[in-house]
Amino acid sequence: MNRILAAYSKKNFQLKNHLVMSPMTRSRAVNNIPNDLMAEYYGQRTGAGLIITEGTAPSPDALGYPSIPGIFSEAQIEGWKKTTSTVHKEGTKIFLQMMHTGRIGHVDNLPDGATMLGASDIKAAGQIFTITNGLQNHSDPIALTIEGIKDVIAEFATAAKNAVAAGFDGIEIHGANGYIVEQFLNPNVNNRIDEYGGNVLNRSKFTLEVLEAVVNAIGKDKVGIRISPFSTASDMQPYNEDEVNETYIHLATELNKMDIAYLHVGANPDIPQKTFDDLRMSFDNTIILSNGLTPESGEQALQKGFADLVGYGTLFLANPDFDKRLENGSVFNVIDPSTFYSPGVKGYTDYPFLK
Repeated sequence: MNRILAAYSKKNFQLKNHLVMSPMTRSRAVNNIPNDLMAEYYGQRTGAGLIITEGTAPSPDALGYPSIPGIFSEAQIEGWKKTTSTVHKEGTKIFLQMMHTGRIGHVDNLPDGATMLGASDIKAAGQIFTITNGLQNHSDPIALTIEGIKDVIAEFATAAKNAVAAGFDGIEIHGANGYIVEQFLNPNVNNRIDEYGGNVLNRSKFTLEVLEAVVNAIGKDKVGIRISPFSTASDMQPYNEDEVNETYIHLATELNKMDIAYLHVGANPDIPQKTFDDLRMSFDNTIILSNGLTPESGEQALQKGFADLVGYGTLFLANPDFDKRLENGSVFNVIDPSTFYSPGVKGYTDYPFLK
């Protein structure tokens, strides 16, 4: 795995290797505040050149899941400083993933005064876990007004400044998994008839305005976005293949003009080769590829030229010394999915290191 572990440099983006720890929700943020246990968890995994944190709420309205962290209060900023200072000691860079869940959530998971918002008022199918009553159906979202959209965009920008104040090297906007950014992109979820709905250009407007706002707030070199074209996660209903491709190539082209640091592509089996090719043609800066990669397929992805960096999720979750195991060809720890979102150290900071 020589290329994965070799140093990486492209324009203003330099990392100690080509290895990325992908963002993963872990639900350990008690009262939505990052803590010492989280700092230990990320600090164990600094073999990565870049760590992208779990999805983090830019505002109280964005807290659709229980026990996810935020980045909108002083306590959260101070809590995250423990993680960033720990990670930086090992020469690893760390970006905060900002995740607004939109219609994917339940009002029981929101703090007092917060509201379940969406691109429109279409309720998501399926259920979500709540601490109050276990699994419950998703709550009905309230469609954002134009003024509300401007408020959400401003919240992203303020949260980006908070992330830099907390010591992060940058932020990643979560534009996948059916959360609010993707809710605007998908015509089966976005039924708006104003400037943010209808054709591809209008449905892309929210995403691009969020990116523009965070770039203006913290600088283009500190900004990335995660996308996953053709994904059906969180009740994202499929739509016309040509229109999907047009949507994401339009985004990539406009983001290339903004000159942001990276485009993070979460692979899924429905993405055709044409979309991968068109994305690479449309975006000049760093592209991260993640989802389901093995050490071998990650190396191949780097050699084929689409990906500049490769991201690993559950392999990093279960192997804090993943880089060492790659280097030595060592066996990997067995992953325990039952502890992905449970509280405490079990399945979090207790996975063994190589002896």
